[in-house]
Amino acid sequence: MSKIAPCLWFDGEAEEAAKFYVSLLPDSRIDKIQRNTIDSPAGKAGSVLVVQFTLAGQEYMALNGGRRIEYTPAISFKIDCADQAEVDRLWDGLLSNGGAAVQCGWLTDRYGVSWQIVPSIFLKLLGGPDQAGAQRAMQAMMQMVKLDIAALQKAYNGG
Repeated sequence: MSKIAPCLWFDGEAEEAAKFYVSLLPDSRIDKIQRNTIDSPAGKAGSVLVVQFTLAGQEYMALNGGRRIEYTPAISFKIDCADQAEVDRLWDGLLSNGGAAVQCGWLTDRYGVSWQIVPSIFLKLLGGPDQAGAQRAMQAMMQMVKLDIAALQKAYNGG
């Protein structure tokens, strides 16, 4: 068990959201669903209060807090992607049913949670030995919504 685990606040959608997230990433599962023992601001007795879940090996908790509290992009979840196919799959999945693309690999899912869908190669390009190439890759990224590995690599290479 992790000592620190993010807790996501929902207004009745904790179980739905947790199931959605675990469907997108390997090494993910619902670990435990805890129900309200009494009627409370979080819901009626017997309704879902807390969902503990693991997302890509990281523990999370989803809480039905009883009212909507908006998320801010000041906190986001970065997903490290091995290739463009993984970028595309996660991008499309998280945008489904009401998500919104933002910029520079960022999006907001249908619950308002901010995500960064980042190919592993991008951080390597930024930290690569060619400083001018890193600057070109960064400039290219600033013009993108969903990150495009081939275009980032091309910019780094000067093409």
